[in-house]
Amino acid sequence: MTFFCEFPTNHDAFSKLFPAVVALFVVKTTHYPFPGPETPPRPLKKIPLEILGLSSSQSQSGSFALILGEKHGNRRLPIIIGMFEAQSIAIQIEKISPNRPLTHDLFKAFAEHVHVAILEVIISDLKEGVFYSRIVCSDGATTFEIDARPSDAIAIGLRFGVPIFTVESVLSEAGIILTDLDEAGEEEEDDDDRDDDDEDTDEAARPAPRAAAEPSGQVSLDELTKMLAQALEKEDYEKAAKIRDELNKRNG
Repeated sequence: MTFFCEFPTNHDAFSKLFPAVVALFVVKTTHYPFPGPETPPRPLKKIPLEILGLSSSQSQSGSFALILGEKHGNRRLPIIIGMFEAQSIAIQIEKISPNRPLTHDLFKAFAEHVHVAILEVIISDLKEGVFYSRIVCSDGATTFEIDARPSDAIAIGLRFGVPIFTVESVLSEAGIILTDLDEAGEEEEDDDDRDDDDEDTDEAARPAPRAAAEPSGQVSLDELTKMLAQALEKEDYEKAAKIRDELNKRNG
């Protein structure tokens, strides 16, 4: 009976073949290493926010601007929301108890009944001008996230008394820095004071203020900065957001 083997049975031939096999193994494992444990992604740094106020939208009927501020910084984040969500947020801020539960009150009652707690709200992304957020929940054993609009997430988060966060990428793209705008506003006030001291100035001959116009390519960067300061001073955060986008477009 004849037996066949994968390697030569002759010792000399095997000793010559073995180094080549080892070299081939080393080459294979070098170019195609064995899969190791995956490195978990680094968590994004969360930036705490606080609600500064609500203002009605002048260009979109029935819409409101929800103004969020960086707790430990000087940036503000305006988000356009609907009338119902603005009403729900305002009711909770003012501690008003409606006669019948609103949708966000119903969510809170249901979550408490099934023993689900809300941990935090995160405004996590901004894509093509649309904000995205997540509601972080826990049932005591596991933690999970629910995708939601920022207005709904914040209205629910207020009812649970949880913190509101965002990430640097969102604030960098959509946030408004107040320091630079305040300086521009002070310069504009100085110019107004000088104009008031000149009694020969013809008020009727002055052109209409550019802040009332929409930002366009014909407006200089300095004028856009002043328009942004005026919009913030009047708390017209929707117009401020548009001017901010125009500035980012030119600087980008």
